[in-house]
Amino acid sequence: MKFTSRYLGLLLITLMAIPGNAQDAPFSWAFTTPDRPVPPAKDSLTHGHLVNNPIDAFIQKVLDRKKLTPVTRADRTTLVRRAYFDLIGLPPTPEQINQFVNNPSPKAWEELINELLEKPEYGERWARHWLDVARYADSQGFEGDNSIPNAWRYRDYVIKSLNDDKPYDIFVQEQIAADEIWPDNLDLDPKRVYLLSDQKKKHLEARIGTGFYNLNAQVHESALDAHRLQYETLTDWVDTTASVFMGLTMGCARCHDHKFDPLSQEDYFGMQAIFAPSEKQYLHLHTPMMRGDWHWLYPRRTAVEEAKRALKAFRATIAGLELTEAEKAQEQTLKDAIVNSVMLLPDNANSVPQEPFDILMTSPTATVLGHTHPKLLKPVHFLDRGELELPKHVVGAKLPKALAIATNSPSDLSNQFESRKALALWLTNGKHPLTSRVMMNRLWQWHFGRGIVATPNDFGLMGAAPTHPDLLDWLASEFITRDWSLKEMHRLIMKSNTYQADSRTATDNNLAIDPENKYLWRMNRRRLEAEALWDSVHFTAGTLTNKLYGRPVVPSLSTDEMAALREKWHWPVSGDPSDHTRRGIYILVKRNFRFPMFEVYDAPLTELSCPQRDVTTVAPQALWTLNSPSVYKQAQHLAAVVLAKTGDNPEVWSAELWLRVLGRQISKAELAEILTLIKTLESDALKFQPDKETADLFKTITPARAAAYVHTCLALFNHNEFSFID
Repeated sequence: MKFTSRYLGLLLITLMAIPGNAQDAPFSWAFTTPDRPVPPAKDSLTHGHLVNNPIDAFIQKVLDRKKLTPVTRADRTTLVRRAYFDLIGLPPTPEQINQFVNNPSPKAWEELINELLEKPEYGERWARHWLDVARYADSQGFEGDNSIPNAWRYRDYVIKSLNDDKPYDIFVQEQIAADEIWPDNLDLDPKRVYLLSDQKKKHLEARIGTGFYNLNAQVHESALDAHRLQYETLTDWVDTTASVFMGLTMGCARCHDHKFDPLSQEDYFGMQAIFAPSEKQYLHLHTPMMRGDWHWLYPRRTAVEEAKRALKAFRATIAGLELTEAEKAQEQTLKDAIVNSVMLLPDNANSVPQEPFDILMTSPTATVLGHTHPKLLKPVHFLDRGELELPKHVVGAKLPKALAIATNSPSDLSNQFESRKALALWLTNGKHPLTSRVMMNRLWQWHFGRGIVATPNDFGLMGAAPTHPDLLDWLASEFITRDWSLKEMHRLIMKSNTYQADSRTATDNNLAIDPENKYLWRMNRRRLEAEALWDSVHFTAGTLTNKLYGRPVVPSLSTDEMAALREKWHWPVSGDPSDHTRRGIYILVKRNFRFPMFEVYDAPLTELSCPQRDVTTVAPQALWTLNSPSVYKQAQHLAAVVLAKTGDNPEVWSAELWLRVLGRQISKAELAEILTLIKTLESDALKFQPDKETADLFKTITPARAAAYVHTCLALFNHNEFSFID
């Protein structure tokens, strides 16, 4: 019988699918605790002069072995733009570019990195990376797409944690088990009324971190079956915990023993048992005294609502009528009653904090993990084929056996109501084979566009092999040595020659041996993510609203963009226009209706952890940037801002625009092209009606010149250099 390669492949898959075979397989490299490798000596390397730190030594060793030649260092203009986008997700201004390029200090690069790491925008940029992994969304998905009202508090927790350089081990512990590790409440010290101790504030913040488990997708109708709802929830919690913190596809072991990794079905349900006593709970963010004051103010809140109703009823009676002076006065009295009632609320309740929510509606809460009552605890069963209707024996809380052995830890956990604490401390004990490796791989990926392991959520046998295993192990151990500080690791990576390499040069030899640049003989050119593009458009136009934290914002959309939304009230546009130009991380994330601009630029599906975004090049991207009313409005602002700085001199205007948008000086050939474009656009007599904010600035030039400037800005927003980092 003749076997084709296709049938051989099918046979191999069938053999590998035999239950239990992975339990007898040898451990993957990722299941053993890494030893700290010794970096190669400079004098042993062909290009030892390019070694700035151990990272370069490990990279150069592989380049030598592969007979690859490293490229030269990128120029300063490229580096400053790379650093700004990498660390804060925004382009440098012309002034910031010139400041770095003309800084003669040998420490200029190090000083720039330190400066950017201390900006609040750093947390916003890097939180976006983590939120992809954490499957962040403001709604639950599926047909109902119910809201997750407090999801944004977790998003703000991540931003603040990163800005504070919270040690990663603490960051992990807080998200998994803050309530078990640091049990606390918001009770006040009688001697310090209305004041919370720093410790209580810290514990409250940690507790909000458990909102990580509030982000799961959920079918609305699952609430009809409590047993199934719990099973679906536990399944998400276990799968996501394993993917995010351990880089393992543990969900493969739910219906049968894992086919490739040493993870059994018993391990899977043991992990479910760890989370079984947990449930989502509303945590009041007011102290008991504050809540007392909030209830004390209930009559005043009621007065506001009744005044609103009275005004509404009055307007209904006078609809379509011309008001008499007496009726106008009555309407004004009703308006004043509302205003006065609202004003009385903060004036008489100094304990009510200034929160981004309506204190007339609710006391602020966060959704966190807590414990169910012990008598209500349901046992976790080993399920035949993972089917809820086929329970077998009861499974206790336990760590995956193979990993427990690798860390010299007991697998069984004695106290189920502190099992999440045991899990969190085990993951961060410094001996775990995966925790630091997985996070360092993510950090590397977010800097270089590709991880040392190209499958960031799968370090198992079916995941990609590491291109630089010694480097990954060294980074993992160095991370722990540096007290789990992400900012320290940023500094280390960015000061390497590998990070500072040029991305635009290549040799025929290198391209033949390593066309995908797996071994980093040059830097990778990367496309900006959707949110970074949104931020850049508004930043260059001078309209970006710099405001940290708060409820998600909802920008207005065109009629065409709203067409895909079944229920229009699911997109409640923010009342404050300045919110419409906030950073992309704050825009509402609906699972069933992604923000249209983000959708065309490959925003992730958030039902599951997203380890790496797709990068596509499709026609709707250019169509959005060319035709979107919001981008056209930003092009007006950009043209006006540059005009206000340069005056109506097309040559000077073009040079300033180029530097502002693309981050480099315009060449003579490019200047000639852009001047020709302006002249052509001006002669086309394009129709142009400036918005209110820019109308006065355009009064100094003809409408034809203004239209030419605006459309030139649109062209530059579509330039490849605008959306890519070299």
